[in-house]
Amino acid sequence: MAHFEEVCKQSDLHPKPAGLVLQYGTAGFRTSANKLDHIMFRMGLLATLRSKKTKATIGVMVTASHNPEEDNGVKLIDPMGEMLTSSWEDYATQLANTEQNELLKTLKDIIEKEAIDMSQEANVYVGKDTRRSSASLSQAVLDGVKALGGHCKDYGLVTTPQLHYMVCCQNTQGKYGEATVEGYYHKLSQAFSQLAKNASNRTDDQKHLSVDGANGIGAIKVREMESHLRKHMQLSVFNDGSRGKLNHQCGADFVKVQQKLPTGIKINPGDRCCSFDGDADRIVYYYTDSQGDFHLLDGDKIATLISTFLKELLNEAGLDLKIAVVQTAYANGSSTHYLENTMKVIVKCTKTGVKHLHHAAQEFDIGVYFEANGHGTVLFSDGAEEKIQQLASDTNTNDERKKAAFLLQNTINIINQTVGDAISDMLLIEAILAIKGMSVQHWDAIYSDLPNRQLKVKVSDRRVIDTTDAERRAVTPAGLQEAIDDLVKKYEKARSFVRPSGTEDVVRVYAEADTQESADALAHEVSLAVYGLAGGVGDEPKPLH
Repeated sequence: MAHFEEVCKQSDLHPKPAGLVLQYGTAGFRTSANKLDHIMFRMGLLATLRSKKTKATIGVMVTASHNPEEDNGVKLIDPMGEMLTSSWEDYATQLANTEQNELLKTLKDIIEKEAIDMSQEANVYVGKDTRRSSASLSQAVLDGVKALGGHCKDYGLVTTPQLHYMVCCQNTQGKYGEATVEGYYHKLSQAFSQLAKNASNRTDDQKHLSVDGANGIGAIKVREMESHLRKHMQLSVFNDGSRGKLNHQCGADFVKVQQKLPTGIKINPGDRCCSFDGDADRIVYYYTDSQGDFHLLDGDKIATLISTFLKELLNEAGLDLKIAVVQTAYANGSSTHYLENTMKVIVKCTKTGVKHLHHAAQEFDIGVYFEANGHGTVLFSDGAEEKIQQLASDTNTNDERKKAAFLLQNTINIINQTVGDAISDMLLIEAILAIKGMSVQHWDAIYSDLPNRQLKVKVSDRRVIDTTDAERRAVTPAGLQEAIDDLVKKYEKARSFVRPSGTEDVVRVYAEADTQESADALAHEVSLAVYGLAGGVGDEPKPLH
């Protein structure tokens, strides 16, 4: 076949370094940019096959998110804007690691296994972030698509969530929105304006938000969108890429891990601020108080604010819909306690990783999920959306119920349901704070986080640890869970769990308790138990104090 000849010819221009092995994980492929040219070409091939198989448009995003600027990466986007299905992740890994002379054989194996009709048309959407390496790497993806006769649309510089959105719009024939960047801005800003109209008179100070753009694509896109928001929002964008380095001492990951302000941001005590990550699919909020102390509002606080708002609207609308918050074991115990006991919201705990959270959220009428790192969104079932639309257009409904349905309708439109989206999440949070007349300090005071500590223990083989109950309990090695249970009993409001890292031979330890000293001591003692029972290597873990 002519296409296979073209693949051979093009593949020689994107050769694989012999012996290099990479794994497609939750974040796709991610490594230093100079090792990725052949991967990009081959992901162009795979996206084309996936498009032929699904008879739908597939997305390919070139980004390494919150990684340093020297790195890059790639992830594929399935037809409804969701992450690539796991069976195809295996194909991605196979294709990436096949030596040059075996490439055609591997391709043909996939085609045969999946019974792909090669005469079927293929469409692939490609986007990239602002890294220097992204231009040539996204060209390699386009080369791969064309080599197999696929059609591609190059969106150029977009945030990761924007490309997910485009793919979903295209495959729903525009039902989800218009598959252009301008269409994205229009849909979200219209919904934001409708929600903001329900806020009582706000001062310019209350409308103001400082945004740390991580020197990445999010800064460019939020600037482009600013003109749509002028009336209801005033933005100051810092770390906009004009001077600093991508993700260097700025961005959501830096702020969350370091628990301090990003460099390059100038704010007064009490000012509301947020940080995006490098590809704008994560967001965290924060402020400093009059003493200069830093306060972080992470994914747990965001999920609490959003689910509380939605629960109140459902009550006002008189709609009997099942709303749940999906968390991982890393969610702070205080947030779980507040949601279950004060808000009476269902909380479901699942394994770490966005894919697991997204999947669990689909089990409810409304599923709110956020990882503590600020990656998350809200999913509405088709049935829930239908009931909300019906109520909003019902002429016999009283005004209070109608208003609640109208607010719910616009909340659905402001949310990017395909994936966590920093811009969309920011607009929703700003709308909720405005409608409720809440300051960032009021929001922060909903509950107080329990002090916690995370540690890592090096082991010779991370696979000796097996977990159950959404990673909250260790099944192996024998005796480890019993040891953790005994240690937890020594402290107040305490819990701890261990889980193997997905990427390196380390075991991650999490502990929380009523004081920081207790959380640190518990984390250290659990680390010692892991070191002793799970084959620790190197020096024994040292106490933190």
